[in-house]
Amino acid sequence: MSTAATSRTGRTGPAPGALLLCRAEPDSVASVAPLLRERMLLTRAGEGWSVLVPEGGPWRHGEEPVDRVMTGWATALAVGAPWPVLALWWDADRGGYTLVSGFRRPVGYIWLTNGTPAGEDEAMRTFAARLALDPVLDVQSLDHLTKPDPAADARTRLRGLLAVLTRVGLDLPAGLAPGEPTDRLREAARARPDTRPIEWEGRQDTVRGELEAVVGRRLMPWLPWSGDPRARTLALAQMAAGLPLAVWGLRHRSGGWLTAGALLLAHGSLGLSYDLTHPRD
Repeated sequence: MSTAATSRTGRTGPAPGALLLCRAEPDSVASVAPLLRERMLLTRAGEGWSVLVPEGGPWRHGEEPVDRVMTGWATALAVGAPWPVLALWWDADRGGYTLVSGFRRPVGYIWLTNGTPAGEDEAMRTFAARLALDPVLDVQSLDHLTKPDPAADARTRLRGLLAVLTRVGLDLPAGLAPGEPTDRLREAARARPDTRPIEWEGRQDTVRGELEAVVGRRLMPWLPWSGDPRARTLALAQMAAGLPLAVWGLRHRSGGWLTAGALLLAHGSLGLSYDLTHPRD
């Protein structure tokens, strides 16, 4: 994860912006996105995809770099969920992505604003494998994004990445494009009739109730309170992963990682409590 600061006043380049792409239907994303405690807009982004457009307080107010915040949020959303989360981000200096899937180590790539590759080629192959992309055609297209190209800036590179994902159903709505400032992204999202606002309710019981309402009686095995025999193991794993993330976030004043750690701790403790107080037959 990059620790570079956001752009300084006076530098030219795109204003900071970001998108969270989830390989899941909007209803599934809406049930967990409030736990990030960030105002967002949620809309469909193709077949089996959704996109979250954050308000972006941490980076708009200069509190934290956009890449660090987005990696923390993507981790918080993806851990314990059955779908991967792809964070796209850009600022005046760079642009890049972070892909998070379950408890696996996040994978990402960075380009400088002028399009110069600044990542590891292996990251692209891991990216393709985790999203079940074509190991030949899609990997070739991704490899091209890691080669020098004077005509391609960071925005063009990110759009090239999205073009590859159209082959697996992604279709970003008009106006939600890499390089656009946060205000413009949110304006484009609001214009869609299926967009819904995501806000923090402030109570774990409320969020838990929303989750149970979404899945109804067909409880999904990834939820800690699903009654599945693996629920306690998952809850303990979430707590074990959340504690060091929260400590790291506090020490480094990283709101993204602190949110991820706090979410895992809360989610795990809630799941463990439910598992212990609701014995299975």
